Amino acid sequence: MIIVGHRGARNLWPENSLSGFRRLLATGADAVEFDVHETKDQVPVVIHDPTLDRTTQSTGAIRDLDASLVLATPLRPGQGEQGGPAGECVPSLDEVLALFKPTQMELHVEIKTNAAGEVAPAAIQRLVKKLHDAGVADRSILTCFVPQVLEQVTQAWPQGRVLASLDHRSAEMLGGIGAALARYAAIPNCLVAVQKALLEATWNQCMAVLGGQRLGVWVINEPDEIRHWMQMPIRQITTDRPDLAMAARG
Repeated sequence: MIIVGHRGARNLWPENSLSGFRRLLATGADAVEFDVHETKDQVPVVIHDPTLDRTTQSTGAIRDLDASLVLATPLRPGQGEQGGPAGECVPSLDEVLALFKPTQMELHVEIKTNAAGEVAPAAIQRLVKKLHDAGVADRSILTCFVPQVLEQVTQAWPQGRVLASLDHRSAEMLGGIGAALARYAAIPNCLVAVQKALLEATWNQCMAVLGGQRLGVWVINEPDEIRHWMQMPIRQITTDRPDLAMAARG
């Protein structure tokens, strides 16, 4: 069972922060999930939302701002139970990959659409190149909610692994759970992480189409549900509390 720290561990430390990623390493978790957007000058930065508004002390759409401004923007220190260092800023993808390069941690890199719901194909190619240049491509998985993006990844990187995130809304947009599973099953090397309520409701169907080795669940945070899902025959759980998950596994 692979334990994935969601946005580092957003219930403990500021999400998608270097301090949070460093602390995640200390928990012994197997993998980290983080999010990537490109700035106006095509620099990939690690932040979940298409805007600065929620997680930083500034505002504005990432795609409309130069990297120099985004990377100098302080994160909100109050995020997570334990907070982060004062003045910590949005990290670049280069900084995050450099942090994880000396480790064995599996990297789940989520490709986020911009404020207009778009991802440029060239941005995918640049991201794949970054992973190879950093020497972490062999333990990286590119993830997204949008199947077209994952299909573009497999075209740009045929040997790469991808992961589809699936919840009720995204399944509905794809024509229902059956159509969604069929589409993702057809993508080579594609894992599927299903939101916990949806996976509970469609367990037999998901297992029949994908099998446990291609299946994960998110976001699992409470001790009882962590224990429950760790007994299930699936590949991974994604959690905001990797400390609790590691304790349960131990």
